[in-house]
Amino acid sequence: MRIRVDEHIRTLIENGVRNRHRSMFVMIGDKSRDQIVNLHYMLSKALVRSRPTVLWCYKDKLELSSHKQKRKKQVKKIMQRGLLDPEKVEPFELFIETGGVSYCLYRDSERILGNTYGMCVLQDFEVLTPNLLARTIETVEGGGLILLLIRTLSSLKSLYAMAMDVHNRFRTESHAHATPRFNERFILSIASCETCIVMNDELQTLPISFHMKNITAVPIQEDSEGLSEAERELRNLKEQLNEDFPVGPLIRKCCTLDQGKAVITFLDAILDKTLRSTVALLAARGRGKSAALGLAIAGAVAAGYSNIYVTAPSPENLKTLFDFVCKGFAMLEYKEHLDYDIVISNNPEFKKSIVRINIYKQHRQTIQYILPHEHEKLSQVELLVVDEAAAIPLPVVRSLLGPYLVFLASTVNGYEGTGRSLSLKLLQQLEEQSQKSKSADNALSGRLFKKIELSESIRYASGDRIERWLNALLCLDVTNTIPSIRRLPQPGDCDLYYVNRDTLFSYHKDSELFLQRMMALYVASHYKNSPNDLQLMADAPAHHLFVLLGSVDESENRLPDILCVIQVCLEGQITQESAKRALREGHQPFGDQIPWKFSQQFADDVFPSLSGARIVRIATHPNAMRMGYGSVAVELLTR
Repeated sequence: MRIRVDEHIRTLIENGVRNRHRSMFVMIGDKSRDQIVNLHYMLSKALVRSRPTVLWCYKDKLELSSHKQKRKKQVKKIMQRGLLDPEKVEPFELFIETGGVSYCLYRDSERILGNTYGMCVLQDFEVLTPNLLARTIETVEGGGLILLLIRTLSSLKSLYAMAMDVHNRFRTESHAHATPRFNERFILSIASCETCIVMNDELQTLPISFHMKNITAVPIQEDSEGLSEAERELRNLKEQLNEDFPVGPLIRKCCTLDQGKAVITFLDAILDKTLRSTVALLAARGRGKSAALGLAIAGAVAAGYSNIYVTAPSPENLKTLFDFVCKGFAMLEYKEHLDYDIVISNNPEFKKSIVRINIYKQHRQTIQYILPHEHEKLSQVELLVVDEAAAIPLPVVRSLLGPYLVFLASTVNGYEGTGRSLSLKLLQQLEEQSQKSKSADNALSGRLFKKIELSESIRYASGDRIERWLNALLCLDVTNTIPSIRRLPQPGDCDLYYVNRDTLFSYHKDSELFLQRMMALYVASHYKNSPNDLQLMADAPAHHLFVLLGSVDESENRLPDILCVIQVCLEGQITQESAKRALREGHQPFGDQIPWKFSQQFADDVFPSLSGARIVRIATHPNAMRMGYGSVAVELLTR
């Protein structure tokens, strides 16, 4: 029987293709797999180009094997049991066999970083964590689809009570029940996402969102050549610089206008040859930072720089950078083995990463990887490139700076965004020093500082609703929500408040703003943050949140300023039998870190039975640091 597809589904897919924005579909039902073929067909038809590639993520078992012979046996058995419609087998078989489907276990999801797909299928909802959501959704290109498959439910509310796999890590002997607050917030957030449709496995939409009524076909906002305004500007820029060397050939590899301007800024500093500039590149993930650095390094080689050093937390972080160094060389007509050689590391920890490139076209030149703490090797350096600088401790980054050209790049948000001490402290200091040297008499000897920020994504167009939804859900873009404190009260006049987590993760407008501000303090502190921290805060039964606030005036219709956030974990109350068994087996259960550590170190089975509290994190507002607020918060907590 033919079923009429809701027009909103087709319109949303076509709008996404026209705008280069991603769309998301949540399919509920045991036969959702059969509709993937239809959605893929609709997407292929809207794209009018080669079939979009598919990333299929799962926990440990596919309903039908990815192996052809095994799949045939499975289909035969399921058909014999009468559980499979023969008419639906053939289209799905054809969809699988025509290629373009990459299968990935969730536990291996790190290997998909840097790849791009036209469609992403996420099954086994109970396995999903914030990290996995961010990692998989970020691989989908503009115009692509994200499909979230959920088994048949009596109601969406039953998802609120679903036990997630990660909850096993949160439970301890004295705190055995995890409350899935993150799930509830996730489902409520889906209803507010403008480019998400929830439907059943017969492509019938479910009315959980008022946005669905507003999905109408958008006009094509492109010129007669099929280019958007930003793409036209980029093309004009490439044409203007076509004859300039080495800028012209290198800028032809740039995908966005932002990236093109960043490469030009780097090359200006390189061609200046005074070796007294520091250029910082800040952007969210997927903006093309590493590619811009790679092209700039190729330009530095063409400009005659002999000693170029590159550093990052690990050489594995530099795969994209070295790829684009080689692509830059190709544009400059350098030939591998004739003009340059690539040296691969034989260190098993570096997993065959590139650690050195030797160039000998003009004269002997090298691009060498060094570990961040090896700053003593920088005696002869002309250009130092630091990628993912925020992931390197601040004193180490400071020790790397010297009387040579320095390029810094860092992810400031997104799921790889780390502590912002780099951008808050070091870049601010560099900017101040640069301003002083400009105004002082030693303007010629002082260092110059430039900061570049990339906002346009490589994979999809700006204004992508899925990016906005994901950033809000996982608090990935909280750097803009650190409000300035109107008045700093005396530390002794402050009070410590317990935060009700049911209210905090209720997705109410004011609760969301308060949560974003709390997470902003974490990110602004020295902690290395991960989206999974949010689920730990929400669901872990032993964790509790406290905030230090000044005097609260209830007559004022606004949220109070958060001076300090404390995350506490209650530990202990472990029975002697459990402690003895853990000592005997040499096994340490999840949670209760301090009791288990003491128990193992001192072979003590009594200490774990005591009760205690461990401060997991304490973060103070950037404008209120070193003023005693943290000490007061801890003192009030211990009372």
